[in-house]
Amino acid sequence: MNAVIETGGKQYRVTEGDTIFVEKLNVAEGDEVTLERVLLLSDDNGTKVGTPTVDGAKVVAKVAKQGKNKKIVVFKFKAKKNYRRKTGHRQPYTKLTIEKIEA
Repeated sequence: MNAVIETGGKQYRVTEGDTIFVEKLNVAEGDEVTLERVLLLSDDNGTKVGTPTVDGAKVVAKVAKQGKNKKIVVFKFKAKKNYRRKTGHRQPYTKLTIEKIEA
């Protein structure tokens, strides 16, 4: 069974057993998360498309890890004005393991 879920303003296509990286959720490691914004369900019987979500569908996932991505460099520069700013950013993420898709 496949599903398209929405979390953190992004959409993810998932199946049972998948591991995905999503925007940081306020949950401890090892806890279970229920994602209720299921936009599409697909299985052997056919496909259900939500308007905007599929009624009664949810995805249960387990939080595998909370972490930060690699640092990216943000460099601002204006020509001929002696303006340079160098900063960095590390985006926090939550690593989820999809356990069950319920319809």
